[in-house]
Amino acid sequence: MDIVGFLKSQFICHLLICYIFIVSGLIINFIQLFTLILWPINKQLFRRINCRLAYCISSQMVMLLEWWSGTDCTLYTDPESYHQYGKENAIVILNHNFEIDFLCGWNFCERFGVLGSSKVLAKKELSYMPIIGWMWYFLEIVFCKRKWEEDRKTVVQKLLNLRDYPENFWFLIHCEGTRFTEQKHQISMQVAEAKGLPKLKYHLLPRTKGFAVTVQCLRNVVSAVYDSTLNFRNNENPTLLGVLNGKKYHADLYFLLFTIGRRIPLEDVPEDEQECSTWLHKLYQEKDAFQEQYYQTGTYPAVPTVPPRRPWTLLNWLFWALLLLYPLFKLLINMINSGSSLTLASFAFVIVIASVGVRWMIGVTEINKGSTYGNNDNKQKQK
Repeated sequence: MDIVGFLKSQFICHLLICYIFIVSGLIINFIQLFTLILWPINKQLFRRINCRLAYCISSQMVMLLEWWSGTDCTLYTDPESYHQYGKENAIVILNHNFEIDFLCGWNFCERFGVLGSSKVLAKKELSYMPIIGWMWYFLEIVFCKRKWEEDRKTVVQKLLNLRDYPENFWFLIHCEGTRFTEQKHQISMQVAEAKGLPKLKYHLLPRTKGFAVTVQCLRNVVSAVYDSTLNFRNNENPTLLGVLNGKKYHADLYFLLFTIGRRIPLEDVPEDEQECSTWLHKLYQEKDAFQEQYYQTGTYPAVPTVPPRRPWTLLNWLFWALLLLYPLFKLLINMINSGSSLTLASFAFVIVIASVGVRWMIGVTEINKGSTYGNNDNKQKQK
């Protein structure tokens, strides 16, 4: 292992990275709180400012993937459509198989300049999480409780609020509703059999109601649906802990904008809920076929392109590192010079608490500690 690789694997480096992320994130959350005074005065200015503030947080995560881990990200798509990415609003359908698939989605948002304004349909519990959850609140992220009878009115209102959003955005949605596991897949396919739906090998059945409502509410605002399928070469199983350790992965993302030789503008997606549901199920059958082809050939039926990395994620991180590490090291030197046992013990206690916090944040992304949503819920639907 070279010296750079050795340093990347050291816990002290991980702790410093997390210190920068946590402290800068809380500072930005605090600044976001004060931007609320702009909402009744100039809503669009409030939104533009919060897009930039949110970028300062989310780009630090992307920096880990792009610059720290050096992960290669290849985009397979139609060359004629490439120039449209980042220049129009879009609904992006993502598969949900890996621990860092959210991070890869952010990575491609960053490379096309829509990271700060990107939106997601997220579970309500995340809104209470410091830093990212609070950041999402100010970005007007659509949160749901995963109980459609309670969610529908709230989701519709949040989506309608985005109709006059001043920045181009991608609305990222995991239609499967939860991350893929073998147990959830078995239960999902039991539901498919009970409902007479085609079975899928590599995906869970899509949750169609949320997608249909998104299409209805964002019609005439969003230009197209991007169907994307993410895979990693050589059967890699990427984790956030691996990224933090500087491990390099090879991500392949397939953007499908054409079906039978034509682009999929949003007006071609049925507005009727039942017809939209049928359309989405058919799309997932196509996704399954593309996944099968990837496993057999290791490639997608499109032209590979590597979107260029932009320097802003690294520059943003370096800014916060310079701002926050100096007072930390100065405090540490003063504590050592003081020679107080109580002071040193207190600092050691803070280090332990910080390490536990870091491990907890990483654990949120781990598949084996993921949501049980899709286990009992699908069983109930089958009855």
